[in-house]
Amino acid sequence: MADYEIPETREFPIIPTIMEGAMAHSSPFVADEEFQTALGFPYPTGKEKGELIDGWKQKFLDLLQDKLTKYRSVQVFMDICVKCGACTDKCHYFIGTGDPKNMPVARQDLLRKVYRRYFTFAGKYFPKLVGAIDLTEDVIREMYSYYHQCSECRRCAVFCPFGIDTAEVTMAARDLLAHIGLGQKYDNQIIAKVHSIGNNLGLPGPALADTLEGLEEEVEEDINVKVRYPLDEKGAEILLVAPSADFFVEPHVDGLIGYGKVFHAAGVTWTLSSVASEAANFGLFIGDYANMRKISLRVRDAAKELGVKRIIFGECGHAWRVAYNHLNTLAGPWDFLDPNYPVPQHILEFTKDCLDRGILNIDKSENDHMTLTFHDSCNIARASRIGEFPGSQFVTPREVIKAVCNNYHDMVEETIFDQTFCCGGGGGLLTDDLMEIRIKGAQPRLEALKNVSKDYGVTHMAAICAICKSQFTKILPYYGMTMDQIVSVHQLVSNAIILEGQGEESEDSDDTEAA
Repeated sequence: MADYEIPETREFPIIPTIMEGAMAHSSPFVADEEFQTALGFPYPTGKEKGELIDGWKQKFLDLLQDKLTKYRSVQVFMDICVKCGACTDKCHYFIGTGDPKNMPVARQDLLRKVYRRYFTFAGKYFPKLVGAIDLTEDVIREMYSYYHQCSECRRCAVFCPFGIDTAEVTMAARDLLAHIGLGQKYDNQIIAKVHSIGNNLGLPGPALADTLEGLEEEVEEDINVKVRYPLDEKGAEILLVAPSADFFVEPHVDGLIGYGKVFHAAGVTWTLSSVASEAANFGLFIGDYANMRKISLRVRDAAKELGVKRIIFGECGHAWRVAYNHLNTLAGPWDFLDPNYPVPQHILEFTKDCLDRGILNIDKSENDHMTLTFHDSCNIARASRIGEFPGSQFVTPREVIKAVCNNYHDMVEETIFDQTFCCGGGGGLLTDDLMEIRIKGAQPRLEALKNVSKDYGVTHMAAICAICKSQFTKILPYYGMTMDQIVSVHQLVSNAIILEGQGEESEDSDDTEAA
């Protein structure tokens, strides 16, 4: 592991001492020309990577004016902050670093000060009186650094008395930066792969088919039941859209195994799609609705081509946020689907319904080697539901976990539900060039995990977000824990579900023994 200063975890949260500029050095790699242009962003031709395009200042201000006109919320958020301080200690990155520019209000002000200078009367004529500043290249570099120290988790918005959504400010700022040549390499490269191939990993259709075929063989060898993991099968009832991490890496793939077992037990036909083999939509992270829509339309195209009746999304936090909030407007209408089902539906809703109807044979003791807690993923907790009633995003996952596990305890109330802390790697920050901020940003969540482990003997934490699972797998060892302590919720379902014929010797096995 790389040598980083790991924040201390304590029994009770402590507001950190201010350390001016503690994370000013942190900045992600800038996108190469191919990943800028693939997304429709300009590149500073003839210049070094990371330089700004010609006329960048006017371009930035023109685009900011466009956002203020087009998105009323951006204008409101620029105007109504009164520096009350309610958000200052709510950001996991501030708690973990002590850098005051990681206070949500200070991070917002990087853009707000420029807005005041060029778009308000007082800022134009009395800039020093209202904290307005000129837009310089140094200001741009500071924005690029600190707007990539925000995971768009929206925890600060829960506590803001005016409801200012810092995530939306971050998204707007990142979009502005990309349009003057400063797109982030990690996010833009991933989006380009989705546009060209269909998933974040750049996994082509034949490789995906081979992976799923191998998974079928593995499951059959394990439980002696042939559970199918179909790809591009026309006429299936359900299109499953899963994060591409589910196809090959633990604990994600264990969740995919669980999806298949649930569908098998429910007796429904389903398929994955090589065209839409990715639930994630990083267009959200970069604040670009055109790219969000282009990714969403892949799901629509796949659903129409395959002739499915319903769409179900797998375990991915921001993917579900985009699907729940935007899929109908970005890629609708969905009038070719069965109107008896919501568009879209979360896999936990499907599994919960199967549990409620008693069609899943569950042996909870199969998870008795674990004592569980649950991590509420930000984009689900603060931006969606998993069910029909307010707060169902908190209830449904816990009810499923408790239905398949005997041992469960929540972390302290101030760190769960809508007050949940981010994993530290969300919002497009899940890249090794931002490892330091990821480690420090995880401190509040892992502090709560350590405390519930000490008080109740919790051994594992379940999550329903691909980014959260990837982040914790990498970060837990830095805090003296092990990477296998993070599990998928449907991994727990997979452990506990008993399929018809499971464990019985096949005729082939009997013939082999007789021979």
